[in-house]
Amino acid sequence: MVSTISLIDNNKLPKHIAIIMDGNGRWAAEKGQERLYGHYHGVESVRNIVEGSSELGIEYLTLYAFSTENWDRPQQEVSGLMALLADTVRKEVPLLNKNNIKLHIIGDIELMPPFAVKALEESMFLTSQNTGLNLIMALSYSSRWEMANAIKKIAKEVEAGNLKSNDVSQHTLEQYLSTSKFPDPELMIRTSGEFRISNFLLYQLAYAELYFTETRWPDFRKENLYEAIVDFQNRERRFGKTSKQVQQEEPVA
Repeated sequence: MVSTISLIDNNKLPKHIAIIMDGNGRWAAEKGQERLYGHYHGVESVRNIVEGSSELGIEYLTLYAFSTENWDRPQQEVSGLMALLADTVRKEVPLLNKNNIKLHIIGDIELMPPFAVKALEESMFLTSQNTGLNLIMALSYSSRWEMANAIKKIAKEVEAGNLKSNDVSQHTLEQYLSTSKFPDPELMIRTSGEFRISNFLLYQLAYAELYFTETRWPDFRKENLYEAIVDFQNRERRFGKTSKQVQQEEPVA
């Protein structure tokens, strides 16, 4: 069987892909296992998709790993997730360095246990010199938290006299978001058949193409990623313009 990768136009790759990794718990339940069983198997999907993105030449990959709302889950699951996270990021550093991948974290990590924060900070430091794929993990993250936090910082700048209220613009807000160093995602993928964004990059996804798949995250592999990219490349991205305008702007081969 021919892989979908052969259908991908390498000249039209999305620069930034964001993924809501959903379905670990349901995948485990379908197999008669506890939810943590699904999370453990979801790690293999992360490894596979990170590798596939790096191989394709994707520049930015953001993975929604743990939301601020996830803190309300059963304590046993949360504790298990934090332990899994700390153990996994440490183990993956050699592979990240081998593939020239740089790790970034966005989110309110002050809420996370110290051992997990230490593992994350060490891993970011050890991969900080890499120049390939930028792997962005959204942990203890929610978009509403992010925007409220950005607005507080802007308000402090105004209070201190460093910024005039009339000068606050869309560009100002973007500078104070957690993602200020990264371009907005062009493609957002959500697994497991749910059709919602779940408080993920609400500002940044303004013009992203949304792709939903029934595949549970532990079953999501490179071939699934390729299918999402091909679907993305077959769409017309208008950014508020008409189809005719977009077609007129396209360069002639």
